[in-house]
Amino acid sequence: MSSGSTQSIIALTAIRYRWRPNAPIVLDIERLAIAPGERLFIRGPSGSGKTTLLGLMGGVLTPGSGHVHLAGQDLATLSAAARDRLRADEIGFVFQMFNLIPYLSVLDNVLLPCRFSRKRSERAATDREPAAEARRLLARLGLNEETLLARDVAELSVGQQQRVAVARALIGRPGIVIADEPTSALDADSRDEFLGLLQEECTASGAALLFVSHDVSLAHHFDRTLDMRTLNRALDPEPLSS
Repeated sequence: MSSGSTQSIIALTAIRYRWRPNAPIVLDIERLAIAPGERLFIRGPSGSGKTTLLGLMGGVLTPGSGHVHLAGQDLATLSAAARDRLRADEIGFVFQMFNLIPYLSVLDNVLLPCRFSRKRSERAATDREPAAEARRLLARLGLNEETLLARDVAELSVGQQQRVAVARALIGRPGIVIADEPTSALDADSRDEFLGLLQEECTASGAALLFVSHDVSLAHHFDRTLDMRTLNRALDPEPLSS
């Protein structure tokens, strides 16, 4: 294990990925490291490898060569079940399509990570019961009506579902929150408020934040910005269209 991997919440080294044997390489990254507590913005148009990159970081995809370290552990040395546990313990995902469970209540959706990860459940219960922490996060994100918390999440507006997805990602203080285009349903004012709240909660829990978007106007909210067109060496040198 390299010293860089031990100092980073996520570190990728000499990564190459192709979708099937003998197919063209679609992701080629020499090095990418995210420090604990860092705020990183990754921009890139469709087809630039953003989704593939996130799959590799979470251990859902396995690189053809190179190494991915998450919380100091080399994912290549872990079984599939161990990768799943580590991902549940250390990563909070905010998916572009939210991936909420439609037949569960708002509160039960937020508590899902605590059911899959003992560590997330224990961390959520440090100062209060996990359900109380879920209510605190939801209230912080503007969802504080008790009747709303018991409703099926499918009954909520898109904007409300988005906030439920963020509360689910934050609960239990994961080492990193990965957000994939999470502001697409918000207007400019709501987007800035949302980003402020997301960053404040990540700061409070000590989580790094990886924010993936094609919208470069958001970059000023972050410590560092990377462009997939320069990060991914498998791309053609000519700029990609959006």
